[in-house]
Amino acid sequence: MAKLTASRQKALLRKYALNVKFLMMLASIILIVYTLPKQAKFGYEFEKGRIWNQRDLVSPYSFAILKTPAEIEADTKAALATVTPIYQKDNEMGLRQLEGFRNDLEIKWHNAGLPERLKNTYLQTGINILTNAYEKGIIKLNAKYQQAGKNYPVTILNNNIATDKNTADLFTRETATTYADAEITKIPALDKAFILNLVQDRLQNNLNYDAKLTARLEKEVTDNLSITRGMVQKGENIIAKGSVINDEAYQKLSSYKKAFEDNARNNGNRGLVLLGQFLLAGITISLLMIFLYLFRKDIYDDNRLVSLILLVITAMLATLSLAIKLQLPNFYYIPYCIVPIIIRILFDTRLALNIHLLVVLIAGFFVPNSFEFAFYEITAGMVSIYSIKNLIRREQFLISALLITFTYFVSFIGISLIREGSFTTIDWTEFIPFAVSVLLTLLAYPLIYLFERVFAITSELTLIELTNTNAPLLREMAFSAPGTFQHSLQVANLAENAIYAIGGNALLVRAGALYHDIGKMENPLFFIENQISAFNPHDKLPYEESAQIIIRHVSKGIEMARKANLPEIVIDFIRTHHGNTRVDYFYQSFLKNFPEKFINENIFRYPGPIPFTKETGVLMLADSIEAASRSLKEPDEESISILVDRIVKYKLDQNQLNDSNITLKDLETIKQIFKRMLMSIYHVRIDY
Repeated sequence: MAKLTASRQKALLRKYALNVKFLMMLASIILIVYTLPKQAKFGYEFEKGRIWNQRDLVSPYSFAILKTPAEIEADTKAALATVTPIYQKDNEMGLRQLEGFRNDLEIKWHNAGLPERLKNTYLQTGINILTNAYEKGIIKLNAKYQQAGKNYPVTILNNNIATDKNTADLFTRETATTYADAEITKIPALDKAFILNLVQDRLQNNLNYDAKLTARLEKEVTDNLSITRGMVQKGENIIAKGSVINDEAYQKLSSYKKAFEDNARNNGNRGLVLLGQFLLAGITISLLMIFLYLFRKDIYDDNRLVSLILLVITAMLATLSLAIKLQLPNFYYIPYCIVPIIIRILFDTRLALNIHLLVVLIAGFFVPNSFEFAFYEITAGMVSIYSIKNLIRREQFLISALLITFTYFVSFIGISLIREGSFTTIDWTEFIPFAVSVLLTLLAYPLIYLFERVFAITSELTLIELTNTNAPLLREMAFSAPGTFQHSLQVANLAENAIYAIGGNALLVRAGALYHDIGKMENPLFFIENQISAFNPHDKLPYEESAQIIIRHVSKGIEMARKANLPEIVIDFIRTHHGNTRVDYFYQSFLKNFPEKFINENIFRYPGPIPFTKETGVLMLADSIEAASRSLKEPDEESISILVDRIVKYKLDQNQLNDSNITLKDLETIKQIFKRMLMSIYHVRIDY
């Protein structure tokens, strides 16, 4: 089977790009629908203490009113109080201890020095005490059942025959010892210490707590408890419009919601539920695609970027679905703000806000208190986007996290005051999920790095790293081509200020400016800014060769940039900063010195392409103007103004800015900024 070439593969992808896009959309919708809970959505939101502003709610069927958790807890406590703990009587214990007493007496009698005639009395006294104690029962009290007092009722099982007693009627080891002491005291002829020591050693518990059987009885009792208290009949009014949702109304509404969900789960059409979810997910993804088509055509046309956006949306909704299935105690633990942060860093503010709104809208269908949820997450998401509008420092992530936390906190207090009407009744522990959510939002940083690598995207974080002058390529240029390095810094300052004024990515243009001339490091002395003596290597070369050396710094720069793994979006600045203009100095010199010779003009022309974005267009202008300004012998306001106007006009005449999306108004702004900055650089005094 023939293997497709890379160019053929790209051609096929372009040909079927629209089909692939629709397949990705469909796959995303199916995945979202597959992960979402498959149950009908209750149509009403309600809170205790609020006014019921809906129409009168009439029950469409009969349902039981559920007890409140407090009522169930009280009933459970009352039911458990009716269960007496079970103790199993160990009849063998008494027999073993009586036999043991006899043996102990026999062993210790010979060394006791007591009268032989009293031996039988000692024996009989001990046997009587032990027999009475074990017949009555010796028990170890359980603190669990001593809440109402020291003694409590028990059920004693003796050969499967149950007898109800109270621990007050039984012995403990302590009370049995007291009983033995009293009985021995009645016989003065006995050595009390000797006989009491023997008896006490043989007093053991013969009533043993049966935890397993007791727990089973308690479970049977609690399982048989009713969790309902009354009925709402079909056609009965649940709550009237304008009524306050008091405890009773709240319980009826909660019971109706539970009955509705159970009824929908058992009798609802699962296929229609799926259809509804498919329509909701479908319209959401469609709105996103329409937004991209109308406002970000560059992203819409790139299926790689579309797939990334769909992946982020699907992953977030799948996370919410997993939390619902795992019955997470609070859905605010989920870091919803991670989506707008990732989209903002990788794309732009408008797209981040649009996607965040769509995600929150879908999530709102499956979380309780949908309006509160939407308010919390939309406001926090907007703050997360605004706080990193211009990302120039890494610590902005931490600042953003603090601002998101503050937004959550203010919203939490506001909603709590509306709900409770008092500071003292606010449960501050309910804010913990929001704090955890903000901490999890910091996971955006490693995720951005992952997405950059997988989808070949350059984020502002990467651009920040690239603009660090300690980056390897820039350090090398500062050492081997210091003049070029200084030129690049000046170009970066000019271009950054200009693009900031007309609207564009200032960080990107700065990175492009710093790297646009790295190809000059191959032959730095062939470029005038690096020549520190009167010697010029071009003096010994033909004009054609000199032109090729100058032109080659573009291709060499692209080669060096790719070897250093610079992003393609930065390499574009290297490729386009001279467009397809001529190296006029050497071209005109050739014509002047060899008018009779025919020469191919393309030898003196850069290969292009011309700039195709605002940023690359501004860099071309900044590069040419900064380089030309160094040739001014006496820079003043007039000469700088003439220079800037001349070079901008030349670029326009050469059609170098045709694809750069720079307007004439933008050009006027750019010229004014360049003029002002160059006068500052050359310390030109302005006449007032």
